[in-house]
Amino acid sequence: MKTIQGPAIFLAQFMGDEAPFNSLDSVCQWAAGLGYEGIQIPTWDSRLIDLKKAAESKSYCDELVGKIDDYGLSITELSTHLQGQLVAVHPAYDAMFDGFAPAEVHGNPKARTEWAVQQLKWGAQASKNLGLTSHVTFSGALLWPFLYPWPQRPAGLVETGFKELAARWKPILDVFEDNGVDACYELHPGEDLHDGVTFEMFVDYLGGHPRANINYDPSHFVLQCLDYVAFIDLYHDRIKAFHVKDAEFNPSGSQGVYSGFQGWVNRAGRFRSLGDGQVDFGAIFSKLSQYDYDGWAVLEWECCIKSPEQGAEEGAQFIADHIIQVTEKAFDDFAGAGSDEAFNRKVLGI
Repeated sequence: MKTIQGPAIFLAQFMGDEAPFNSLDSVCQWAAGLGYEGIQIPTWDSRLIDLKKAAESKSYCDELVGKIDDYGLSITELSTHLQGQLVAVHPAYDAMFDGFAPAEVHGNPKARTEWAVQQLKWGAQASKNLGLTSHVTFSGALLWPFLYPWPQRPAGLVETGFKELAARWKPILDVFEDNGVDACYELHPGEDLHDGVTFEMFVDYLGGHPRANINYDPSHFVLQCLDYVAFIDLYHDRIKAFHVKDAEFNPSGSQGVYSGFQGWVNRAGRFRSLGDGQVDFGAIFSKLSQYDYDGWAVLEWECCIKSPEQGAEEGAQFIADHIIQVTEKAFDDFAGAGSDEAFNRKVLGI
């Protein structure tokens, strides 16, 4: 077995206009001061990384790694969640998702998709230059408006959607393969890849592509009433990244999974800071350790009640307390009697 690395923190929800969240140096100092050992970098924030330059320049990446290392931190993964979302967008969401892309491609879905695809390819190349082996992202969605089949979906609609999604991702995943990096999809409502079944369908249409993997985040499974511990048994071979995020689901007589268009505070399913929700992290860390997951445990803070600062401060210790230093010996080794083939045959009476 192997020991999980951490604690680490995803910086996306913390960056802002005020110190210490407005520069790489100050946010690294802040994270290290809380006890984090790694940072996951959102590549759309130019204060943290120049993605194109990182893809093209090993020396730039070496300097970036050195700067972060000066604070006692490592880069865990690069994130292209926003860019990955734009690889596939249903027209119903065009106007809202334009905000994820630069102004020059707004109102032009084809150009926006081309921009996103290039970003992902740079993400693969930059990851290699940084010495990383995993990368986190979203899949995008063509089928999400048709999640609930009413009116009935046209025959073959789901198959056509997944075939197209796989066709868009195949050239991207080939670049990840060329660079020795796993693309880890966060299985997330709003994405066509949102649970185990949809991930399996996607991989099937990709012909089992080895670089199509999973960023495991149990919070999204709690909100779907999915067995997030059994999920690890089924898909551990494809879990190459881990977001440590809590959630709770409290259905009532007036709302359930869909939550009646309510804001986050009033939803039956909502995200919480670590330890404030219902996720059984003891079981998760045990399962991941059992299956030799040796990647990073990365806090993703998204809480509708607690402040990000308090969530981050508590989260470092929470993750550290859950990381299992795996054993290299069996608990009953002391009682071993030793054996050889002849002895084993004697024990068996043969």
